[in-house]
Amino acid sequence: MEAVTDSTAAVPDHGRVMVRSEFAPLRTVAVARSQFRAPDEMSDSEASFLAPEVLPILERMLGRDHGDVYPDRQRLWESERENLCSVFERHGVEVLRPRMLTDAEKAAGGSNGYANFFVRDPWFTIGDIVIEGNLRLPHRRREVLPSRDLLTARALEGRCSYLALPQPAVPDGAPGDLGAGPFLEGGDVLVYEKRVFVGNSGLASNAMGIRWLEKLLTPLGYTVETVRLAPNFLHLDCALGLIREGLLVACPDALLDGLPAALRGWERIEISERDGVGLGTNGLPISPEVYVTDPAFRHIGDRIAAHGVTVEYVDFAITRGFGGSFRCTTQPLRRE
Repeated sequence: MEAVTDSTAAVPDHGRVMVRSEFAPLRTVAVARSQFRAPDEMSDSEASFLAPEVLPILERMLGRDHGDVYPDRQRLWESERENLCSVFERHGVEVLRPRMLTDAEKAAGGSNGYANFFVRDPWFTIGDIVIEGNLRLPHRRREVLPSRDLLTARALEGRCSYLALPQPAVPDGAPGDLGAGPFLEGGDVLVYEKRVFVGNSGLASNAMGIRWLEKLLTPLGYTVETVRLAPNFLHLDCALGLIREGLLVACPDALLDGLPAALRGWERIEISERDGVGLGTNGLPISPEVYVTDPAFRHIGDRIAAHGVTVEYVDFAITRGFGGSFRCTTQPLRRE
């Protein structure tokens, strides 16, 4: 999908990569595709962060592509992403799309299946640095590949640094063992100027991955802070969202040590554990003045709007069933 911009929007600078914060005005964003084949088998821990009503749907999908099992649901899923793109384009945001998986990439997944459905996690942007991470779940470990053409054009050729984590260790075959990592997933990484908060629930990013990021960023003047999460929350953006300077949405039940110290003076919109598991913090600021969330969370959106923020609503019910929402579906290359 090509971007549609209005006459008031800034002219895109295709060489510019910069993400200053979670809520700085969004200029360029990648929006995920909707491809998923479930593994032949999934352990309880691999599905522990999903809502209970999704599990029967997932069980029917084991070893099969979502579109083959649920063609009507697949079309709805794709339309959710296209509706989000329309909102971005209406606000003058340049939209990029990863390509679809090739047959060879699908086959390479073997019994682990494949995924090309949440572009936030396999790579992410901090300042003028684009980083390819490592995903813990086996069916997602090749998810960066459909973004490589995009990354070649915008990161490798752009005015930024582009690097990747070391390859993760091979699991030893013990039940439930997914290897030592390092694991670092974009859903765990929240950027606030020179502060970077990284979640660790035991399900995604781990201490080795966070240590790698700290070693990279500290000499550049960044502070990297680990945020411990409850074990039923996959990523930090499922527990905490920065809406604008001084305003955040958070699920207290997910944050084992409370809010990071730097955010404790902010006004906060607190939500229940049920809404947190349902991804009530995973809305997306387009700017400090505009925020996107799901109509299922209108009760949260109304509280955000009371602070003078315009709230856009896009139905994301199918997407949320896979354990991610608006932030998970998007990856900014330019926020400033």
